[in-house]
Parts: sequence; structure tokens; C-alpha cells
Amino acid sequence: MPQTDIADTTRSTIGDRSAHAASMGADTDPDAGDLSERDRAILDFEAAWSRHAGAKEEAIRAELGLTPARYYQLLGRLLDSAEAVVYDPMLVKRLRRIRDAREHARLARAAAGR
Repeated sequence: MPQTDIADTTRSTIGDRSAHAASMGADTDPDAGDLSERDRAILDFEAAWSRHAGAKEEAIRAELGLTPARYYQLLGRLLDSAEAVVYDPMLVKRLRRIRDAREHARLARAAAGR
């Protein structure tokens, strides 16, 4: 069985999602049009990543040319944008729920430590 490079699989999945989004009118939607190509690539990468195992930080550098810290800064900003919700509502809502749960847990730990 040939070994599949995770970066190749991610690249293929991202390309498929971008083509699908374009065919569904994501590029013609006025709100989605405000997303840059990089923003769409970040959202596509995050959506594809949950289906793969491996070193995410290495894939971020290889696929997007960003440091992991910068990637997460940009992803956090995207989660708060209406354009990202238009582009991929299920992904953005799922990531917001995860972010909110982590923040709630952090606040609970801080309150318990008082």
C-alpha cells in the first residue's frame, strides 16, 4: 500500500473544498468576497485537518507558510467575522463552541483557585 503524505492529502482536500465553495457561489457572495485567499485557505485547512492525524504545526508551516502562532491568531480573528460564517457556517460555529468551552473552563479554574 503506497504511503500517503499528509500534506498531499490536506492539499487535495483543501483544493476540493475551494472548488466546491466556488461552485456554490462563495466567491460571488458579497459577504464571502471579503475573505482573502489566505483566510479561505486557513478555514479550508482547519476543516480538512480534523480528518487527519499528524503534526499540525508542521503542516501549517508547509501548507500555509505561517508560524503556528500566527495561524492561530488569524483563525481566532476569522472566527469572529461574519464573512467566515457565510463561507463555512458549520466549521465556524463548531470552532466557536470549542473556543467558548475552553474559555469557560479557564475561567472556572481561575475562580476555583481564588
